[in-house]
Formats: sequence, structure tokens, C-alpha cells
Amino acid sequence: MLLVLFKRFLGKDRSHDADLKVQTPEQWVARIQQGDLRMRNQFITDYQPYVAKVVSRFCKRYIDPARDDEFNIGLSAFNEAISQFSSTAGSTFIGFSETVIRRRLIDYVRKEQKHSNQVPYSAFDTEDDEENVLNPIETQQALALYEKQRGMEERKSEIIDLNRCLAEFDIQFMDLVEASPRHSDSREVLLQIGKLLSENSAMMKILLNKRTLPIKELLNEVQVSRKTLERNRKFIIAVALIHNGPYPYLREYLHGSNPPVERRGDRYE
Repeated sequence: MLLVLFKRFLGKDRSHDADLKVQTPEQWVARIQQGDLRMRNQFITDYQPYVAKVVSRFCKRYIDPARDDEFNIGLSAFNEAISQFSSTAGSTFIGFSETVIRRRLIDYVRKEQKHSNQVPYSAFDTEDDEENVLNPIETQQALALYEKQRGMEERKSEIIDLNRCLAEFDIQFMDLVEASPRHSDSREVLLQIGKLLSENSAMMKILLNKRTLPIKELLNEVQVSRKTLERNRKFIIAVALIHNGPYPYLREYLHGSNPPVERRGDRYE
């Protein structure tokens, strides 16, 4: 590219430049596609600054044609565009060549970094009818961030409301940290017991009206000891309230590979 600029600075190749001015890129490409290799090379040389500009805009940084592989990728794509361009497709050669260059750069980045989400977001810029630049990835990320922030607020609201409900049972939300079983198998079984309780309207009526765990009724449904139910009263009540109440986010924390509660056979201690 520096050589081309130097030649132009010295006033060389002026006859070629004059010829180029009277013809559109589409006309030059049409002549090149007839097999004129010398004209192809000259055309590519003259458009090297344009290729460098497109590549730099894609990469969001200055591209050194002498050092950066991205420039060579862009130059090769420009040459490819010359061969593939069709004047009947309804686009200009410049617009078509930029599309080809950006596609090849995307392929290059994906191959080098092995993660499509590391492709520069600028590669996906589009324009609406009013020529406003839109980026679907950035828009999606903004929506995702909004949903995440809203979810955090919803979780916070649910915890505050649950803590209020638990207070009616003489339970604080922070008590659940200590009340949670240490062993995963025990915790999963108790999660299922709490869910079972929430799905039984008769037992939930006892829980909500009398503010007490219906231990007698639960013992008729599950094969665990009274001691187990009494010792884990706070945990079971909290799980039942979460399943029974307006707490969709908190219920997500209760989901998992929960084994079925034993109703017969060995008793869980």
C-alpha cells in the first residue's frame, strides 16, 4: 500500500488513474472477469487502502498491511469478490466486496479463537430504514442484562416476602442456613417431603391455620421417623411455603434430581 501511495505522490500511473475515474468498479470487474490478469492485479493494488479500511473497521483497531494477517485475509476476500460478483444481483461491487471481506474475517476469527461469541460485535452491525446502526447481539445482551437485573430484584422481593411468612412460624430466613441438612441425600429427601406437603391441601390447611408442621399426617405418607420430621421442621416448612406461594424464582433453587420419597421399606433416619 505504501508503494502505491508513493507512486501517486510522485505523479506516476496518472494515465491509469484517469482511465479508472471514467469507469465504475462494476465496469472494471466486468472487464477483469473476462480474464485480464494484469488488470485484476492493478485493481486489487489500487483498492488496498479500501480493504485496509474495511478490515480496520471490522477489527476495531488499526491494521498494518505489512504485519497483520487480517489484512491478507481481507485482500484474499476482495480478490474472491471480484470473481463472484454479479451485476444482476442488485448490489454494488463495493458493498458486495465488503460483505465477502467481513464473512471471511468472521471465519478467520472463529477458526483462530474457536469460539463464535468472540467474533467482534461490529461484524453483525446492520442499518434500519433510517440508517441507524443496529447490532442484534448487543441488543440481545442489553435485554439479557435487563432480565438479569429484573430477576435479581424479583428474587430479593421474594426473599423479603418469604421471610415475612416464615416469621409467622417463628422462623427467620437466615435460620434456614443452619436448618439445611449437610448431606445431599438427606436434603433431597426433605425437599421432596416439603413438596409433598405443599401438594396436599389437607396438610397445608393444618400448616397454615395452626402454624405447625402436620407431623402425624406426614408420618402416614412417608417412611421417615418422627424425630427426623421434628428435627427438620424449619426446613420442611420453608420448602412447603416456597412451593405453595408466589415464589417462582426461589422454586428454581429447589429444582434438581430429587429422588422419590420412600413410602414403604426402610425408614429414613
